[in-house]
Amino acid sequence: MSHIANLTMCILITFFGGISMASAQTYPSKAVRLVVASSPGSGVDILARLVSPKLAETLGQQVIVDNRAGAGGNLGAAFAARSAPDGYTLFLATPAHAISGSVPGNKSGYDMVRDFVPISLLTTGHYMLVVHPTVPAKSARELIALAKARPGRLNYASAGNGNATHLAGELFNMMAGVNTVHVPYKGGGHARTELLGGQVDFMFHNITAVLGDVRDKRLRALAVTGMKRAKAAPEIPTMDESALRGYEITSWFGVVTPAGTPQAAVTRLHSDFSKVMQIADVREKLALLGSEAVGGASADFAAHLRAEQDKWGRLIKQAGIRLD
Repeated sequence: MSHIANLTMCILITFFGGISMASAQTYPSKAVRLVVASSPGSGVDILARLVSPKLAETLGQQVIVDNRAGAGGNLGAAFAARSAPDGYTLFLATPAHAISGSVPGNKSGYDMVRDFVPISLLTTGHYMLVVHPTVPAKSARELIALAKARPGRLNYASAGNGNATHLAGELFNMMAGVNTVHVPYKGGGHARTELLGGQVDFMFHNITAVLGDVRDKRLRALAVTGMKRAKAAPEIPTMDESALRGYEITSWFGVVTPAGTPQAAVTRLHSDFSKVMQIADVREKLALLGSEAVGGASADFAAHLRAEQDKWGRLIKQAGIRLD
């Protein structure tokens, strides 16, 4: 009996091991979904539509961009976190998703560190303070003066409660000592449309989404939120140098997949995303939009996510910001 049992065990190990190896070797065998937790026209959506055709070429399978806006980016993130961990659902993460995990009593339905496996940090960049052309402010300092002269009458758009675009506005209110009204929308694309239409006065938006509007004079740029000027718009000063010393919020986009995804799939995805982010055409287009291509190691992105959660948690606590 012992000999038969051992023989049976060897056969089973060989059989299932063969299936596992075959599965790893054939990944991907079908289309891959890239979930974007924002509406079309947002910065993260622009990135998704730029890289997805290139990724499809390297993977040899179709890459479908799936927009799932709502709840400040939490709707799409929660959907991705609950998806099968098989390598066929990817998620483009933003600072908003690190923010959700840093909130005490997080009710978003996911945690970036616990529920996802990092693949790669794709880009870094700036947020840009932009106003509708009818707003009589030509600089961040003038906007602050206007807000002080009109307390509670100016309003700013965001991509949703708890989004980085929301926290940027609240940090502006706190550091400038002004009272402007937060108007949340279901995604950055919707917020941008309302700002272009003059329904709101200003917004801190990802530079990738609004730089074209600034160049077309449909919006007026007052400042960028990094500590250094953006290479794509060097004429625009930083918030730190022009109005509020120490004001800094940086933008980034990275790709993750649900926790439990086979390592073979994660390794393949990291390799292919790294190739995409090195393509000259991709890097040039990102640079024109104000973003810098990164494509770093998975471990580096994991450390970045943990650092982001710590940073936003401290800011929310220190500023007394409410995200509901």
